[in-house]
Amino acid sequence: MARLRGRPRGRGPLGFYAEESQRAPILAARLASDVPPEARANIEVLRTDTATWQALVESRRNRRDEWYVHPAGHVDVCNLTVPVRAVERKPAAP
Repeated sequence: MARLRGRPRGRGPLGFYAEESQRAPILAARLASDVPPEARANIEVLRTDTATWQALVESRRNRRDEWYVHPAGHVDVCNLTVPVRAVERKPAAP
């Protein structure tokens, strides 16, 4: 998603490209389960069944930053990403 968000927006409604020639199609995609284990990114993902996750959701739902006058009371799915971090790959067990 980060790479897709980095693409320039179109000038059409909702940021779509007005002309098909401007579009950049996704040519290929793979599931992590289809990638050999040694080639996968080694990451940890924050569990979504924890108090930490609930606190993160609440912080995004009711922003308290100076810019926000009134908390929205909801969060858009595009504005809430599950935190991940890279971890050192552990050697395979003998």
